[in-house]
Amino acid sequence: MNELSVGIIQSNLHWENPEANRDMLEAKISSFEPDTNLVVLPEMFTTGFSMNALELAEKKEGTTLEWMRSIASNQDIAVTGSLIVREKRKFYNRLYFVFPDGSYHWYDKKHTFTLAGEHRTYAAGKEKLIIDFHGWKICPLICYDLRFPVWSRNTEDYDLLIYVANWPKKRISAWDALLRARAIENMSYCIGVNRIGVDGNNHEYIGHSAVYNVLGDLISNSDNEIEFTEKVVLSKDHILNTRKQLQFLNDRDAFSLI
Repeated sequence: MNELSVGIIQSNLHWENPEANRDMLEAKISSFEPDTNLVVLPEMFTTGFSMNALELAEKKEGTTLEWMRSIASNQDIAVTGSLIVREKRKFYNRLYFVFPDGSYHWYDKKHTFTLAGEHRTYAAGKEKLIIDFHGWKICPLICYDLRFPVWSRNTEDYDLLIYVANWPKKRISAWDALLRARAIENMSYCIGVNRIGVDGNNHEYIGHSAVYNVLGDLISNSDNEIEFTEKVVLSKDHILNTRKQLQFLNDRDAFSLI
């Protein structure tokens, strides 16, 4: 598939209220045109960025995953975003990528946000995930991962890097700069989907969800400090032609992560 149509949702979230968030997001997902291939939701889209995992965590194949599978099947799209999951007596900030046929992959957040004490509640993931979807190689990551370029380094020749987030207003300039940098250094599209509003801990979020192309050019158009949904069409030709012309990835440093 030469073109990939991606829907992004920037929204306020109901604090620690999964049912209300699922209902709200389902209405927004249904507003996308039928030719949309993938919809991206924020980090912890059912609860907001909560440390109340004991009460809010779902089992590995819980209510929200089944909700995502139903939407993916009914609307013939892929859906991705993260939520709180409990597995083997541990809690994870887990991103699910659900395919239209109901199958799925998951990624557990590697870099837990120590400033908020996330490391004391959630176990860190250990495996990077690369997804093959309609011939596109996609690397999904979560919020704080954005600050660690070695983890996202494009050693797999992926085409699209996705960050789902609850990134606060006070550090939004870092979000803007790092999203663009990740696109440029990895010569891939980079999508960042953040929330807006004020959460239950009185942290304010102003979104700045965005899509950058291989050269770091902003290609999304929405006012990025309000609620919005937007569909952006990505081009495989843009990736291949730019990489062939510039060949920057050929000069990557070789390394391995222990």
